[in-house]
Amino acid sequence: MKKVLLIGGSDTCAGAGIQADLKAVTVLGVYGTTIITALTAQNTQGVQDIYPVPPAFVARQIDSIMQDIGTDALKTGMLLNKDIVKVVADKIKEYKIDKVVIDPVILAKGGYPLLNEEALEVLKSELFPLASLVTPNIPEAERLTGISIRGIPDRWEAVRRLHAIGAKNVLIKGGHAHFTGEEVEDVFYDGRELTTFSARRIPGVDVHGSGCVLASSISAGLAKGYSLLEAIRTAREFLLKAMHRPLRIGKGHEVIDPK
Repeated sequence: MKKVLLIGGSDTCAGAGIQADLKAVTVLGVYGTTIITALTAQNTQGVQDIYPVPPAFVARQIDSIMQDIGTDALKTGMLLNKDIVKVVADKIKEYKIDKVVIDPVILAKGGYPLLNEEALEVLKSELFPLASLVTPNIPEAERLTGISIRGIPDRWEAVRRLHAIGAKNVLIKGGHAHFTGEEVEDVFYDGRELTTFSARRIPGVDVHGSGCVLASSISAGLAKGYSLLEAIRTAREFLLKAMHRPLRIGKGHEVIDPK
């Protein structure tokens, strides 16, 4: 059984965060272990409150897993503050984890901040260079690069800037595009070539947790030994199938049901 170490915040409605990550990798046949960086009080309508986990205890959780179970890949989501970002970066280096997917979670779907400004700079300087892949959505890519992304050429410039910052491979997810159209396009850059992944937009679907599911599914593919592009393609196929059957479990956004 291949293993993925999932690092991020807890989501009480289980639509995103660690709960969504764990459901996705389990369905994909990979064993997920979990490191909690923060507890959240949230539902399908938004985040009401956050309780951070002390960085030393985040480190203790990682040590517990790595000294016993180990991992074949690692995925990060919500890291909240610079001290947690530093702990995660230090532990990746300490345990020489070489398959690392960084989902730079900055804002919740409703706009609640999940990473402070000070932590953003540490994320770029210390964690991005350790990543096999960084997977921002469009608002996150705008915050990370300072670019206003209005079309595909803007995304090309954004992935180049993120690569220049230190991310070896970048995938900008297109679901949050400011413009409408029948196609959703994700842009991938490996420092040499640009690759665009397209899919037909699903009318009326605006789900909570799609970015978490995509990034954790990519990490599952890497744990299985897939190449990076193969892991991205299979994860996108898995996500798109799940997005065709969203669940309305509350009064707000629908959630993904990976199965």
